[in-house]
Amino acid sequence: MNAVRRLAIARVWHEANAFSPVPTGLDRFRMREWQCGPDARDAYQDTATEMGAVVSFLQAREDWDGVFLRCTSAPPGGPVEQAGLNAIFDEIIAGLADGPWDGVYISLHGAISGTEDPGPDHTLLRRVRDAVGPHVPVAVSFDMHACLDPRIGECADIVVGYKSYPHIDMAQTAAKALALLDRMARGTESFRSLVLPVPMLPPSHSMRTAIEPMGSLVRLAAETEAAQGFGDITMFGGFAYADTPWTGASVTVCYPDSGEQAHGLALASAQKLAVGMKRRHKEFLPCLPDAAQGLRQARQLLAEGRRWPVAILENADNPLSGGAGDTPALFRALVEMNPEFPALFASFCDPDLVALAHEAGVGATLDTRLGGRLTDAFGPPVSFRGEIVLLTDGRFVNTGPMEHGRTEATGRTAVLRNGNITVVIAETAQSVNDPAWCALHGFDLTRIALFCTKAKNHFRAGFGELCEAIIDVDTPGPAPADLTLLPYRHVSPAFLRP
Repeated sequence: MNAVRRLAIARVWHEANAFSPVPTGLDRFRMREWQCGPDARDAYQDTATEMGAVVSFLQAREDWDGVFLRCTSAPPGGPVEQAGLNAIFDEIIAGLADGPWDGVYISLHGAISGTEDPGPDHTLLRRVRDAVGPHVPVAVSFDMHACLDPRIGECADIVVGYKSYPHIDMAQTAAKALALLDRMARGTESFRSLVLPVPMLPPSHSMRTAIEPMGSLVRLAAETEAAQGFGDITMFGGFAYADTPWTGASVTVCYPDSGEQAHGLALASAQKLAVGMKRRHKEFLPCLPDAAQGLRQARQLLAEGRRWPVAILENADNPLSGGAGDTPALFRALVEMNPEFPALFASFCDPDLVALAHEAGVGATLDTRLGGRLTDAFGPPVSFRGEIVLLTDGRFVNTGPMEHGRTEATGRTAVLRNGNITVVIAETAQSVNDPAWCALHGFDLTRIALFCTKAKNHFRAGFGELCEAIIDVDTPGPAPADLTLLPYRHVSPAFLRP
């Protein structure tokens, strides 16, 4: 019987919006995902996530023993407070001291940044490589919106990224990386990876893989991968609201490590794909209505007798783009519209207001101001008088395709209602992307005409088939569609326009 191989497993997943008014503390990681050791295996089992794929990999291969080091994630937000980030990294590296290891797998987002270190992904991978030495296979998976330092290819043998947006292939991505790592660990094959930057920074509004231009770019990458016998090719769109020296799109190729000819073929393939992506830059640029225009479009659809609900998405404050759940423009337009149809708005992040509501109880009425709590840079607060109709603990289990089976904790919520407008207030800023959120709050979408929410493309994974139409609007916020409005320090203006 073959000796059991040892796999070190770690995860640090966060997307940092450089323009968010709220830095990300260690508490945000502890609240969302904070696993380590034997308990992690039970927590991740049967979830459509990278770590769920790790559990499945270990169950299917008795010759591997997996050790879960620190595995954590936080909702997108401002850059991570450096002390907390250092603590996570130090814990992972300390765990690697319990070697020897036959392989290391790490789940990263790729667009994290610290308040002092703009490139923590490379920092961690360099430390991992130093800890395990040059011969232990290291595999890493990234989000499609990663902003990759090319030096990552010097630290990780295997680089694999998501191929779908919305990201419903997290588990498949990790499974692919682990399969390649398994082949390396058996000594039959060896891989290397390269990271080729593409000099452009497309907004993600038009990056859905079900539409153009990203759909055909991803398909072309898959065809090239198969034709050339590569381990993986990923087209990374980058994260437009990061602001680091590596913010931008990129192409990665994981290829057989069989000499200079193999490297040359991988580089040539990456360059060809990069040129094709750059050529289509203009197709990524969206043209969105403002809040009032979007609501008028929705009202017209409803007046025509279209099925309820019509969704209006406020992209610029999408928490999964680093929004803080605080911009008031869409809500103000909804209040001014005074809808004749039932309307739901989700969600404002206001921990103090949630606490007040839970103290007052269901049936009480609150006179409050919503939005503009953190800053009035995107507009002043909106006055609202509402009856408290529901209070929740904010916990539910995803039933949709994205991160299916994962337990979500949004913090406590409060539901206020005034006439036809219902608004949800939450303790944290998180996107409404799963139907289980509606079930938690008792919302029957067939009885809601206007579904206004701070979200973007991931919303479509869980709600695309439940909504008659989805209208994206652009409002003042930390994640606007027009990237030229943002005060970048590291991103060249040439990256923003074709």
